[in-house]
Amino acid sequence: MPLIPLHDRNPLLYVRYHYVTLGLIVACTVVFLGDIGASSREQVGNVLSYGLIPVRLFEDAQLPPGFVDVNPLFTLISYQFIHGGWSHIIFNMLFLWVFGDNVEDAMGHGRFLVFFLLCGAIAGFVHAAVDPGSNLPTVGASGSVSGILGAYVMLHPRARILVLAFSVIPLRLPALLAIGTWFAQDILKAAFGAPPGNNVAFWAHIGGAVAGAVLITVFRRPEVKLFHQPPTPWGR
Repeated sequence: MPLIPLHDRNPLLYVRYHYVTLGLIVACTVVFLGDIGASSREQVGNVLSYGLIPVRLFEDAQLPPGFVDVNPLFTLISYQFIHGGWSHIIFNMLFLWVFGDNVEDAMGHGRFLVFFLLCGAIAGFVHAAVDPGSNLPTVGASGSVSGILGAYVMLHPRARILVLAFSVIPLRLPALLAIGTWFAQDILKAAFGAPPGNNVAFWAHIGGAVAGAVLITVFRRPEVKLFHQPPTPWGR
């Protein structure tokens, strides 16, 4: 990842603290820690039962005996809280921490929770629709987080984001440039194919981002304007 977000100087205007953002981070972390403490069979069972499997969603395929066969529609929600490794959850939670607070601030706690889950569900549906016959499970909050990024760039495209370029070079970039760079990568890899062994759900990222950019127009508070200049520019 060429750009790693570290911080944005973009104060909250309507809520005192981003409780839902923190709660989602805690929930994902608890699920992840519980999963890595389970046996290998239990880990596989969790992914198969609660991960998003396109062929189960579109063709009503059944899991093998011995696994929990939950409603495939429910997996559009449950897959968002399961992560496949330390780097997977760390990067998702880092993006959620840096960008989630201002999006939660713009719409309020309850609507933000619905927004998060809905973006993730739409992202998962788009991913599954691209290859409906796939039996490979997809997990992670990347689609939901992509929705937050899509909303953030609609709200604060000029907000300055502190990022690490190539993991070593600190830069302060406008949100539009930083977020645009991340999604340009996703679009290119979705269109032309990812390197062998790369199992990232790029279409989920794209679907989530588009969903977030559209949904923020109706989920935001009436007084919140789009394309807003942060009241405290970086460095003041």
